[in-house]
Amino acid sequence: MIQSPDAKVTHNEVIKSEIPTLAGNIAATMASGTDQFSADDQQFTKFHGIYQQDDRDLRKSAKKYIMMIRGRIPGGIMTPAQWITFNDLATTYGNNTLRITTRQSIQFHGVVMAGLGPLVKKINECLLSTLAACGDVNRNVMAAPAPVQTVARAAMIADVHRVVEALAPRTKAYHAIWIDGVQLNLEDSANKDFVDPLYGKTYLPRKFKTAFVMPPVNDMDVFTNDLGFIAIVENGQLIGYNLAVGGGMGRTHGQTTTYPRLADVLGFFKPEHIVEVARSVLTIHRDFGDRTDRKHARLKYVVAERGVEWMRSEVEKRAGIKLGHAREARFTSTHDTYGWQKALDGTHFLTLFVGCGRIKDTDGVRQMTALRRVAERFGNIEFRLTANQNVIIANISDGDKSAINGIFAEHGVRTENQTSLLHGNSMACPALPTCGLALAESERMLPGLVDRIEKLCGDLGLGGEEIIIRSTGCPNGCARPYMAEIAFVGKAPGRYQLWLGGNASGTRLNKLFKEVIKETELETELQPILARFAKERNAGERFGDWCERVLLREQVTASN
Repeated sequence: MIQSPDAKVTHNEVIKSEIPTLAGNIAATMASGTDQFSADDQQFTKFHGIYQQDDRDLRKSAKKYIMMIRGRIPGGIMTPAQWITFNDLATTYGNNTLRITTRQSIQFHGVVMAGLGPLVKKINECLLSTLAACGDVNRNVMAAPAPVQTVARAAMIADVHRVVEALAPRTKAYHAIWIDGVQLNLEDSANKDFVDPLYGKTYLPRKFKTAFVMPPVNDMDVFTNDLGFIAIVENGQLIGYNLAVGGGMGRTHGQTTTYPRLADVLGFFKPEHIVEVARSVLTIHRDFGDRTDRKHARLKYVVAERGVEWMRSEVEKRAGIKLGHAREARFTSTHDTYGWQKALDGTHFLTLFVGCGRIKDTDGVRQMTALRRVAERFGNIEFRLTANQNVIIANISDGDKSAINGIFAEHGVRTENQTSLLHGNSMACPALPTCGLALAESERMLPGLVDRIEKLCGDLGLGGEEIIIRSTGCPNGCARPYMAEIAFVGKAPGRYQLWLGGNASGTRLNKLFKEVIKETELETELQPILARFAKERNAGERFGDWCERVLLREQVTASN
């Protein structure tokens, strides 16, 4: 469905064209004392990493406008000082939690208008940013986080930063608003006629996501990205990347023109061409993406409708290179490995499970305070966020390992045997009460749901089985549900679609198995499926693979 040149563009395209600096009236609104932005400014604030929301639990009693702010943290890597800054900002201006996202970032929730300016300014002062964490631009660039300290991995991280810089928007509005506290003059000709050197005057039709991954671990779910770089390593050296384009999770209930899609691998190129290749893929989205329908505006539809050969040819033309044949790259898993591990340079790193990505203190487990104490005491370590919503503490010396264990133990945080296999392989989006798009619960629902699935598995002799389980409150796919072995996608309060059949390597989409199930009737729906799996599986066969081989094929046969 290639758009007609005469089709009417969306309102977002109109306002981007009218205010190409993306300044809107953001600074003026914050100075006015109001508690909310206008509808147009809510679209501009997204480019600055900010979503206006409200607490939906309070809508009937007293509607309260709050902001969600997302950091841009390349590769998910933070210094202890940056971690302390984020911790303190969450305590001072937010809801006293840090929410790790599925794109290696941190979100603040519950920030009111008065705290917005100080929070964003402090993030910039610690040498991170919120610019392009959201909006119709390239967002946070992800990278495989395991700190194994190889020469190849160091080269990959250097390439990450090259891509971050190459794809960053250049508007001066961000600095003016958040650092200087100044409202740009929208009538000034320099502002009215601003054209971003890469994005142009109207930026991209929709968001654009980029990830780097290093086989055999696909912990970035690289095929769900618009642009994916699959590192190819030979004899310990990074020799180049397989280029993957056109992935994306988002869809809309009831609209068959929207669908999840895995990226296609176009070929191989050498590292020295990475900037040209990244810019070529992004500008193809800029020039050919659908600006008439935001639900159909992602790059994945350009690739699906124009074809892989067209895409390869266009990338080669724009990048000025010829892609080689894709190199062999086999993936085995997407999960994080919890607990203590040792890097090749002799240092240690610790992967901590964070339930649904929400770092917080509870009566029994003060995870947020413990992480701050570690950051305060050990200045040479690194904090690395994972795409599975967990946190890695890296660059730990032999002498510091026991002290760090002691801090976590003091605060009730386990460093070994942290969680069960099912909880450790689960993921949820925030959904209610803060996300305005949520149709059903997700983060607040999933832990209890996993408990119930664990009991089912135990009753059926499947205790200890590893199954990837994900949930989202709507079909937009923020927690990558369409890659899971079991996924629940919200349709209405307490009602979900059931998707089955993803695989452990992150190379296969699952399929819709049932249009609506009630959350209260989970056992009724899953018990016979899991019982059959226990009896019919091949030796060592995973649940998702059995679903694809048996259950989903039966469903297709029955529908024909």
